[in-house]
Amino acid sequence: MELMIPLKAGGPKSMYEQIYEYVKREIRGGGLREGVRLPSTRVLAENLKVSRSTTQMAYDQLTAEGYIEAVPGRGYFVLGMEELAEVEIEPEPAGGFIRTEKAGSGGAVIDFSPRGIDLSHFPYNAWRKITRNTLVEDNREMFLTGSPQGEPALREAVRGYLHSARGVNCQADQIIIGAGSEYLLMLLYQIMGAGRTIAMENPTYKQAYRVFESLGYKIIPVEMDGAGMDVRALGRSGADIAYVMPSHQYPTGIVMPVVRRQELLQWAGQKKDRFLIEDDYDSEFRYRGRPIPALQGLDKSGKVIYMGTFSKSIAPAIRIGYMVLPRPLLGVYREKLGFYASTVSRIDQNIIYQFLTGGYYERHLNRMRAIYKGKHDLLLGRLKELEEDFEIYGENAGLHILLRNRKGKAESRLVEQAQERGVRVYGLSSCCIGEEHVSRSSTVVLGYARLSEEQINRGTGLLREAWKES
Repeated sequence: MELMIPLKAGGPKSMYEQIYEYVKREIRGGGLREGVRLPSTRVLAENLKVSRSTTQMAYDQLTAEGYIEAVPGRGYFVLGMEELAEVEIEPEPAGGFIRTEKAGSGGAVIDFSPRGIDLSHFPYNAWRKITRNTLVEDNREMFLTGSPQGEPALREAVRGYLHSARGVNCQADQIIIGAGSEYLLMLLYQIMGAGRTIAMENPTYKQAYRVFESLGYKIIPVEMDGAGMDVRALGRSGADIAYVMPSHQYPTGIVMPVVRRQELLQWAGQKKDRFLIEDDYDSEFRYRGRPIPALQGLDKSGKVIYMGTFSKSIAPAIRIGYMVLPRPLLGVYREKLGFYASTVSRIDQNIIYQFLTGGYYERHLNRMRAIYKGKHDLLLGRLKELEEDFEIYGENAGLHILLRNRKGKAESRLVEQAQERGVRVYGLSSCCIGEEHVSRSSTVVLGYARLSEEQINRGTGLLREAWKES
């Protein structure tokens, strides 16, 4: 078929964004129905008089969000979109891994830890300038008690950022600022009450699991397929809360397509007290196409509790996270916990506020995306030497990738062989709930954020030597 897409050169949106949004509207509006074969990227590029990379980027984004699928040897086809809620962003309103292996006698030379970030490019000068301005005598009110939910100006800045960058629809009064995700999860426990059953993707972010477990929640691990949490298994679990990472699942890297997101929302809507916790921990770092819109932007019934943090995008020591509560839960928070003092000082909140509104944050993100993409591409290029024995997945987003041994070699053996060469890698089983996964895992996780390009080159060379020997 042929697509007649009206493109506007020199407009506010790039060519690939215009193609992406046109096809998306046609699919959601029924103009392009399930099973329809789209023109190839080459044919579409010729028809529209644009580069093939432009049409490829548009198709990659549509594929990542689950609107189309690529069938090897056949082309791109439209996926089923029946009864999906509109995802358009509303107009602006007015006014954790555990180290299970010890270093050898010489210690680990290269550590592919998935934790941590590159701090060598932290904007120290800008941070010092903002801090100095915050602590001048005229700002002595910063030392007084502030709003329990966080400074109104900061909450408004976070709201604006989440709306424009992540498609989150909320007002500033729905946002709670807290000292890290662990505190916010404990706060959420007091809002939602005890006796809840929480379903978690398996594997999952183990730190959240430990927090839920420490609070006495019953936790049900739910297996995943290629689209994320299995909703049928979720329905059988008896859970009333599901903790998910739809934009970039940790640690598998799965991007949840729009159909699966809608299925989760439908599950949550079946009972009054069901909710989804969306952990959007590293959505800023995506290297192909646009960032995937948040699940919360689809929610029309107040079922999604959205959580994020500045730890990955700025620095781990910046213990400032945020939680967006649906209106029904916001009322419970104010009734039961409105007397709680904020756990983040007004000084730190003001620094983050100026960092956001002064343009520093956007410039820092753009710089770090470029730096991480360079490391990401280098790592993937170096790992091609291992493709005969390993499947690489979880790439194109986040700060880590995964290697699955094609021959089923035990994860523990892979870790041990790397350790013998002075390289530390991490088994996927560290993120799994249930002992049964440990014995059958053949996957290791490689983080690259903290490593220099020289270390990545050296580390991958040592891994090749370690894993090619047997």
